[in-house]
Amino acid sequence: MATCPECDADIEVDEFDVDKGDLISCPDCGANLEVTSTSPVELEGADDDDDEEDEDEEEDDDFEEEDDAVEDGEEDEEKEGGDWDE
Repeated sequence: MATCPECDADIEVDEFDVDKGDLISCPDCGANLEVTSTSPVELEGADDDDDEEDEDEEEDDDFEEEDDAVEDGEEDEEKEGGDWDE
């Protein structure tokens, strides 16, 4: 028996059926949990890969905004350069 660190629910886990590092989910709250110890079975909230992907997407968005700013700047220079020919 183990306890969910998120909702304190008792989770029936056989120490012989899990290994350290295994991921399970809490049947009560649905939290993703990582087995940190097998004797006795202890659980911790698992790092969600989804969060890391969201951070990567945010970084990608920052790069796209910088690219847009450079492109906008180049267009302004082209317009200004066109005035010099006159």
